[in-house]
Amino acid sequence: MLEIIQIPVLTDNYIYLIHDPVSKDTAAVDPAEARPVLDVLANRGWKLSYVLNTHHHWDHVGGNLELQQHTGCQVIAPLADRHRIPGIDRGVAEGDTIRLGEHSADVLFTPGHTLGHVVYHFAGDHVLFCGDTLFVMGCGRLFEGTAEQLWQSLQRLKALPTDTRIYCTHEYTQNNGRFALTVEPDNQALAEKMQRVAELRADNRPTVPSTIGEELATNPFFREDSPSLQKTLGLRDATPVQIFAEVRRLKDTF
Repeated sequence: MLEIIQIPVLTDNYIYLIHDPVSKDTAAVDPAEARPVLDVLANRGWKLSYVLNTHHHWDHVGGNLELQQHTGCQVIAPLADRHRIPGIDRGVAEGDTIRLGEHSADVLFTPGHTLGHVVYHFAGDHVLFCGDTLFVMGCGRLFEGTAEQLWQSLQRLKALPTDTRIYCTHEYTQNNGRFALTVEPDNQALAEKMQRVAELRADNRPTVPSTIGEELATNPFFREDSPSLQKTLGLRDATPVQIFAEVRRLKDTF
């Protein structure tokens, strides 16, 4: 079984260390900074084998070069972003597979937040490292792609098994949930989740991971087919992409 360590950094970022206790292989996912990763590695007695980047934004790649320098790790990142990823050794794209010991992750191409974004799905471990494509009760902003692109990307993630744990890279949950309640105020599952989120954050505990199943019940960017959401938006006759785009527009100014 993979060991997953969650490292909070900056204001609201998470870096993940993934460790296979059999092979001793270890990967850092989206390291915004190097020093917190190096500290955990030293405390655990682990050696870093890989960096896995989901996209090129500085708060996901800022630690690449220092980690590479200190550990000799291989940087694996989106091939489409190879010109924007510091220290990239291996570019990956849709259909590629990466291995961590006996564990394997499928690379899924999920453009929208950026044009080159990928996610890493460890299907055998029921784990998804989704960068900024999907958040707990939210999704990434459209910095480079279109609403159609991001909607299509999210459709792929919606189709994953419901017990898949989603490890996103920001602690945006409380604000995302507050927004979600404005577009689907009668969603009981959402109201109950927000109570749990409030308890976690009151203790300064992370709200990540969530699961695909929880997101299907509470994330407005997964719920364009909800009659309640459509009624709130006044878009009962709109296409799914139009509904998604309107929810994204409203969230941008929330």
